[in-house]
Amino acid sequence: MTRTFILGAAAGLAIAAGGASAETFTWITFKPQGAGDAQARTTQWLVDEFEKRTDGEHQIEVFWGGSVASTGEIPEALANGVGDFGDIITPYFPDAMPVNNAVGFFIPQPMGTLEVGEAMERWHADYPQFDQELADQNLHAFGFRPLEDYGMLCRDPVEGIEDLAGKRIRSYGFAYPALIEAMDATPVSIPTADTYEALERSIVDCTPIGPALARGWKYDEIAKYYIDMPLGASFGHLLAMNLDTYEGMDPDLQAIVDRLGKDYLQEYVRVLEEDRQRVLELWDTEMGVEVVDFPDEDLTALVEDPGVQAVRQEWIDKAEAAGLQVDEIVSELQF
Repeated sequence: MTRTFILGAAAGLAIAAGGASAETFTWITFKPQGAGDAQARTTQWLVDEFEKRTDGEHQIEVFWGGSVASTGEIPEALANGVGDFGDIITPYFPDAMPVNNAVGFFIPQPMGTLEVGEAMERWHADYPQFDQELADQNLHAFGFRPLEDYGMLCRDPVEGIEDLAGKRIRSYGFAYPALIEAMDATPVSIPTADTYEALERSIVDCTPIGPALARGWKYDEIAKYYIDMPLGASFGHLLAMNLDTYEGMDPDLQAIVDRLGKDYLQEYVRVLEEDRQRVLELWDTEMGVEVVDFPDEDLTALVEDPGVQAVRQEWIDKAEAAGLQVDEIVSELQF
């Protein structure tokens, strides 16, 4: 996105907001308003809570569905003031946000959704490099939205590591390509939106995913075996702000935003778990998706693969180059 377009979009937002005063902030998101998933529903919860906690003095107007900036444009759009708030899919920006992508280099890892979110909160509080990486781009993270615990959704049953050999498995990010190769399988890079067709046409045999997302994308219409492989929760999205907007708030309003970011994590995890349980029941009763246990020891052995270790070392090298002491963080991420 060019700067000219960004500044023009910023002006358009001001007009769209009806010449709103500074008390009306804007949120730009890739999520469709009618998506109905935990991410969209809790975004609306946060917006409603913001108005409630400011006694109606301040509001956030949401521009849904990439109407202002696409997924790949949101960080730059936020940095340039097109929006005040927005959600950034962190793994899509490995070069701009290597430190904040820590979890993505360590899969499998032992933390669930809530634990990953709380770890990100703690790392941002304890290690200034996490905030500084974003501040250098005129961004500020006030909250975190991890993804759910992931397993592997497959077209055919998988009982152990030997059954994955030779399969074509959807891959993305940092750790998954090396992990899939360690399984003697073939990583296939396919966007989320194209994975349904890839499963349907047998371009891929499996995809890493969690139940709620699998149902949301309807992958479970094609692939009927969910391998309960303990990959841990992936880190998903920063709840981000334009740094100038945040620093321009008075201390009381900053405190409301800070508290709301922490409360958001709890609400999001609650809603996501409800969705997850609903999907598991639906799989069991109506959709005929079988949940298959996977031996933990099979996954543990994969972590020692040289390729998997090289990916982990890549993050360590990048973090240390940024001046980060990594020992405690790495210990939390060890499977």
